[in-house]
Amino acid sequence: MVRSRGEGLVRVLTLDRPDSRNALRPADLSALRTAVAEATEPVVYLHGAGDAFCAGADLDVVSTLDDPAAFARQGQRVASTLADADAVVVCGIDGAARGGGVELALAADVRVATPDATFAEPGVRFGLFGAWGGTVRLPRVMGEGDALEFALSGRVLDADDALRTGLVSRVAADPRAVADEIAEGESDALRVIKERIRDRRDDATREAAEATAFETLVERHAASIRSDRAGDEEPHERDS
Repeated sequence: MVRSRGEGLVRVLTLDRPDSRNALRPADLSALRTAVAEATEPVVYLHGAGDAFCAGADLDVVSTLDDPAAFARQGQRVASTLADADAVVVCGIDGAARGGGVELALAADVRVATPDATFAEPGVRFGLFGAWGGTVRLPRVMGEGDALEFALSGRVLDADDALRTGLVSRVAADPRAVADEIAEGESDALRVIKERIRDRRDDATREAAEATAFETLVERHAASIRSDRAGDEEPHERDS
């Protein structure tokens, strides 16, 4: 189950199956993808209910899948929706993130852990691995060496380990406050910064796109200033 609610400039998405540590079934993945795609706020905050962020795929469901590859592709689509959303996606991890939960976090733009957060890719211990884009994103985020050691060992990282390896960008008692902080930025600038940093094309193409996007924002900013000045001057012109 995924709950979605707007709170000012932040769309809060809650993975809400605390009795299963927020393990995800196909219906939950569909609901999460829809909630992200429909968000109109400049910032999306994703977190889990209860004492875990997300235990990953519901293994009771996985063991009965007729088409495991289709389930993997569904998880990949959800992760891509998070990564490609116009909104800045902030993931707040409190408690355990395991398997697919780590992969959802990897797709977010900003990952913030509480001091109680822990991370692991335990699939290797029972013959599986993270297939929701994890093998693609993990080395980008952690670097190949740490990514290999993390995924191959199945060991649990605490919040400090996650910060050291780059798996999270900050450790904070209240990850939601980071989402609110980011939401204070101008929405067009937030969107453009995300687009430019997420761009995977060659450097020359990215730099050209960066310059064009900067020009657009400057022109929009200048137009806003001119409009504000015109509004300030208009009463004086009527008085004269």
